[in-house]
Amino acid sequence: MPLTPTPDLVAKGPIPAFNIIQLEHITAILGGAARAGRPVILQISENAVRYHGALAPLAAAALQAADRAAVPAAVHLDHATDPALVEEAVELGLQSVMFDASALEYEANVRATAEVVAACHARGVWVEAELGEVGGKDGVHAPGARTDPDEAAAYVAATGVDALAVAVGSSHAMRTRDAALDFALIRRLRAALDVPLVLHGSSGVSDEDLAEAVTAGMTKINMSTHLNIRFTRAVREALDARPDLVDPRKYLAPGREAVAEEVARLTALLSGAPAVDAPAVEGEVTK
Repeated sequence: MPLTPTPDLVAKGPIPAFNIIQLEHITAILGGAARAGRPVILQISENAVRYHGALAPLAAAALQAADRAAVPAAVHLDHATDPALVEEAVELGLQSVMFDASALEYEANVRATAEVVAACHARGVWVEAELGEVGGKDGVHAPGARTDPDEAAAYVAATGVDALAVAVGSSHAMRTRDAALDFALIRRLRAALDVPLVLHGSSGVSDEDLAEAVTAGMTKINMSTHLNIRFTRAVREALDARPDLVDPRKYLAPGREAVAEEVARLTALLSGAPAVDAPAVEGEVTK
């Protein structure tokens, strides 16, 4: 079906947002969402752009695939720190961006984010931002970081952002699902803000706590590492079982299927299905 604007999906939330690195991620995520009959957001991070050396090829593949998906799907730029990359994403047709100025001091963050918001809104593009620092990203975020509701309300008013990623106990790139979320803080943030709340670092959150986070007020649920662990494990098992494999399709296909299965399960979970926690597994990941 035709590409769906991100705000339309978020307005009907909760909505999962899964990061993509290669075409197998794109087809797996859209296929898994189709199995669950639920909408989904494909996210392209600045790190993924750096890995490929350019945004355009991956964005074109994601946009084309989302436009042909069996369920409503959007494409989103994730954790962009460079306004030039945001501008390029808008030119390429992405409907939403996450501009990350969280490493800056508060006033500098407000100025930089407000400029990006003004430019994006002039083009009808939805903007997510981050106040403070969510733990674990590139080793610079304090594990105990928390977003203050009053400061968050002032930040939203000053910048005009359409959604806010908040620090409530999750951490990027976690390989175990034992993050301790502050549900009372989520409820306070929900009461203080009139924009959707975004949970980054959801890979480290158990099924039960993901469901509770949604109940408490989270709308957009970002996830990357958790799916990459499953992809890597399936590929490794295929290669271990068949050391003679040289055709990438033969070992990437199991990885793609593992991601599709988990996306189907998670999208169903976030829509209100009973929570069934997934076992922790080890694997190499890329955000």
